[in-house]
Amino acid sequence: MGNYPRLVIAGLRGGSGKTTLSLGLVRALRGRGLSVVPFKKGPDYIDAGWLASAAGCPCYNLDPYLVGRNRVLHSFIEHSSGADVAIVEGNRGLFDGVDEEGSYSTAEVAKILRSPVILVMDCTKVTRTVAALVLGAEKFDPELLLKGVILNQIAGSRHETVIRKSIERYCNVPVVGSIPKLDAGLFPERHMGLLPQQEHQDTEKALSFVEKVAAKYINVDILFAIAREAESIALKKEAEGGRRRGVSVGPPPETGERKGYAICPETRAVRVGVIRDSAFQFYYPENFEELRRSGAEIVEVSALDEKQLPEVDALYIGGGFPETHAITLAENVNFRDSLRKEIENGLPVYAECGGFMYLGKGLLLDEKTYPMAGIFPMVFSLDRKPQAHGYSVVEVVRKNPFYSEGTALRGHEFHYSRACGDMNEIEPFYYAFRMKRGHGIYNKMDGICYKNVLATYTHLHAFGAQEWTEGVIRQAVEYKTKKALRMSTNGG
Repeated sequence: MGNYPRLVIAGLRGGSGKTTLSLGLVRALRGRGLSVVPFKKGPDYIDAGWLASAAGCPCYNLDPYLVGRNRVLHSFIEHSSGADVAIVEGNRGLFDGVDEEGSYSTAEVAKILRSPVILVMDCTKVTRTVAALVLGAEKFDPELLLKGVILNQIAGSRHETVIRKSIERYCNVPVVGSIPKLDAGLFPERHMGLLPQQEHQDTEKALSFVEKVAAKYINVDILFAIAREAESIALKKEAEGGRRRGVSVGPPPETGERKGYAICPETRAVRVGVIRDSAFQFYYPENFEELRRSGAEIVEVSALDEKQLPEVDALYIGGGFPETHAITLAENVNFRDSLRKEIENGLPVYAECGGFMYLGKGLLLDEKTYPMAGIFPMVFSLDRKPQAHGYSVVEVVRKNPFYSEGTALRGHEFHYSRACGDMNEIEPFYYAFRMKRGHGIYNKMDGICYKNVLATYTHLHAFGAQEWTEGVIRQAVEYKTKKALRMSTNGG
């Protein structure tokens, strides 16, 4: 059993102010000399990126749908160990999940962690009704450790007084902060969330602002005291149900080596490239951890600035917003040519969402096409509405470089782009995934392949998809071995 001071910051809906409050609280705690580890409930990359900037360390995603309940607990304990406090930002409404039971909701994560919950209430155009909502949250799930309320969007002192007195009279939860209406200009939005911090004009200015807001309008001392009162937690010794639908739910062995991984001396020398710049920034730090834990060296690469792909044994291209960098990506012809050359020579490449778009023929924006890497024949256009948004389940139905046939994987999709042109299988391109849940690329198919390249709209979390790490490492070892053999044969 261990003591892990912690808080879950939740709201009753999306847009209630959870992210702004979480960022401000993280910075305010750090300003007091405390070490803070941030977590984001759900699959979101952008909020996690902001939280990582605020904390000065990686933000980890806690998602029981993607990785299983016990894996959530393990990740939390592993990553928060040694920190003074952990802050977990929820997503959507407190009790919202994939079904009427609220499965995989923020409330469920809070109960897995046995964490105190702080509820952020948007008080726009309401007074006494706020108390009714808080009371409802208290009664709705008695197992939930609801320990405080922060009022947001307060219009003035009278507005605040009526709400405070109503909560004090009808509820058993203290008000621990009250934030007035603020200018949202420092946190511009794109699509359904914040602009990524990599593209923000002045990240430090925005974070400094919310830190001052938190220090002025919420009781940081009381919140830290609530966090420290959280009960001790420990990992369960047994996995909860083993593997289901390809999702790992048990804790890893104590040695740090995952069951089933082929860790060997050759593996420890492989170099896995990652295209990571302001165009491609959607990565789970846990995915990098799993690659390193299997012995790989991570080599970060920029598709915007570098003229040639460095020598790597495999390449991972994550999601992002290539459309906002279309001109620069298109103008970097040398890098695109070097990538295409390595792919033709057999380089293993795994690409997700934005990375998939980059491997296409081009991006169609405002009736102009910007050339991309040209590995796949499709052109991508952008729509004003999401083309896919939510959790997904894929079944591997065809032989491919990374997964065994019959494997099932849980992931998520979130993109405004769509592939245009002839989407049918045309030799040598083929689809390896069938979507059991979600949209995919075309006609419920996803995971398009060419040589040792697999590109997909589906994002995976390595803690829930052991097969992903195994596939990348296996392909890297095979590629390195074959390359070394070619060089020796040619006298290189």
